[in-house]
Amino acid sequence: MFNPLKGLGNLQQLQQQAKQMQQALQKEEVTVENNGVIITIRGDQRIINVEIDGIMENRVADAINDAVKKTQELAARKLMEMNQG
Repeated sequence: MFNPLKGLGNLQQLQQQAKQMQQALQKEEVTVENNGVIITIRGDQRIINVEIDGIMENRVADAINDAVKKTQELAARKLMEMNQG
């Protein structure tokens, strides 16, 4: 007999794996230097530091983080629209 709730176990497992992946990515950092600009970013795409010609420019990091957050919210809305329609 078909059990429609059977997939919930898989869903919970996927959610747990996603949470673990997010936690692991938050611990990783990548630093890139190019033409006097140094950017440090976490694995979860959060900008930690922006340095331009030796001067910390965390206003730039804040602006980039805001922009990334808005694109993530946009993607979440689009995904919800796709699932509803």
